[in-house]
Amino acid sequence: MPKTEAELMGFLAELGIAASTRRHPPLFTVADSQALRGEIAGGHTKNLFLKDKKDNFFLVTVGEEAVVDLKQIHQLIGAASRVSFGRPEMLMELLGVTPGAVTVFGLINDTAGRVKVVLDAALMEHAVINAHPLTNEATTSVAAADLIRFVEATGHDAAILKVSA
Repeated sequence: MPKTEAELMGFLAELGIAASTRRHPPLFTVADSQALRGEIAGGHTKNLFLKDKKDNFFLVTVGEEAVVDLKQIHQLIGAASRVSFGRPEMLMELLGVTPGAVTVFGLINDTAGRVKVVLDAALMEHAVINAHPLTNEATTSVAAADLIRFVEATGHDAAILKVSA
């Protein structure tokens, strides 16, 4: 069973990571979430769950306005081939979330370490990073350095690369 939002918050607390969460109606797209601007400060994320032809999986987290060239990104992230979006079944199996709720915090569910995480360098310039806490009905804010600590505490390498245009 995937971890719950409460279990995620407990994990963050165990790591000593200060997190604030704001509840809101379900947000499925960047356009939906932009209605919250002015209410939640910091960098807001857009997440791409990708796979290559060898079934290597990638979670690419970029700023909400970022433009990503999906025809070229495989060269930047170390994929074996061009990438496509991962199937919803694999998204649930590996990250424990559904489309519309994809989040870097889903790494808490990838206990086998099958997903390579890539954080866009431009996003990581923000002092505060905002992401869904395993549900698209809330937004959780953490310091950028704490996001890296979270990623590493889940057993993943926090690859910070320039993937946006």
